Amino acid sequence: MTPALLEQVAGRVRPVALAGERLLPVLPPLRALLPEGGLRRGSVVAVSGSTSLALALVAAASVDGSWCAAVGVGRPPVGPRAAAELGVVLERFPLVAAAPGSARGGWAWAAAALLDAFDVVVAWPPPRLRPPQARRLAARGRERGSVLVVVGAERWPEAVDVRLGVVAASWEGVGDGHGRLLARRVEVVVTGRGAAARPRRAALWLPASGGDVAPARTPPLRGNCARTAE
Repeated sequence: MTPALLEQVAGRVRPVALAGERLLPVLPPLRALLPEGGLRRGSVVAVSGSTSLALALVAAASVDGSWCAAVGVGRPPVGPRAAAELGVVLERFPLVAAAPGSARGGWAWAAAALLDAFDVVVAWPPPRLRPPQARRLAARGRERGSVLVVVGAERWPEAVDVRLGVVAASWEGVGDGHGRLLARRVEVVVTGRGAAARPRRAALWLPASGGDVAPARTPPLRGNCARTAE
């Protein structure tokens, strides 16, 4: 997306959620993980180990009427179908494949432009993002009341308000070398500062068998293909 087109899209966005609302909603299985039960406007949230978790964080806000966007779109790229299955409203979730260069059309400029206009911006920072750039983006989000969700916490050189990490994962449905992958059970650990300083931990189906998110109250079936999260 060119700078001119990005400016045009941002100029047309009119967030439905009221700017005075301090919290943006999240899906019910994620509420207990966040210190305030939602995404606090002006905050920076970092996610590691799972693109699906980052997308799930914005699903309820998009359903509620908030405009959300993704910049960088990850490696591999974000699949619109996967985002929709997690509940993201695609009509209010443009994907911006911005280059990481320092030119006006680079990643940092695109992220700043989106923070000006969208309620939530899901961002894949480029390698070696400079601390001053990260600080400016965090300040832009605070000023505009936007939430910046950083995917790949190790690439963000500054402190964040909330950090969610998938520390282990296993797929259900594969046994004895055959079967179909039906659901993925993940262990999520949450840390941060302020109200998020006390660590939290939860098990989730991400995705559940229907493609959405659900609490994992039972262990994976015997014979599943298990692995540590990337």
